[in-house]
Amino acid sequence: MNPDTPHRTLVVANRTAATPLLIEEVRRRAHERPTRFALLIPDAPSRKHADWTLELGTERLARAARGPVEGLVGGREPFDSIRHVLEDAAFDDVIISTLPKRTSEWLRRDLPRRVERLGLPVTVITAPDDFDPQTSTLVRAGIIMG
Repeated sequence: MNPDTPHRTLVVANRTAATPLLIEEVRRRAHERPTRFALLIPDAPSRKHADWTLELGTERLARAARGPVEGLVGGREPFDSIRHVLEDAAFDDVIISTLPKRTSEWLRRDLPRRVERLGLPVTVITAPDDFDPQTSTLVRAGIIMG
């Protein structure tokens, strides 16, 4: 890899797109080396939800990254969405941000391991057990309703 070429990280998140753990990880990576980030929102319950989540997530992540974050919306199947993005663009690694283990459909379906089989390093950031998507920043901002 050319040292002048920024590292590229695909961030995959939905209801956890603006959580403190994810924001801190993006901040840490951006501080560590030049990195360009893209946020993929797969399997959103509606286009309106995806748009609002993407808007807030890219805004918060861009502040942490100290630069623009590309926003992408995927389809209903998270793995297929990730695979299509990785086929269309060059990324160096993937961050998957999920709900707590007790409620994460992505972890139950072994999404991180499936993505690893595509050949890129995967970091999983799991929201703490006390994370409640009903009281998250997105809900308080009026973005996700009940």
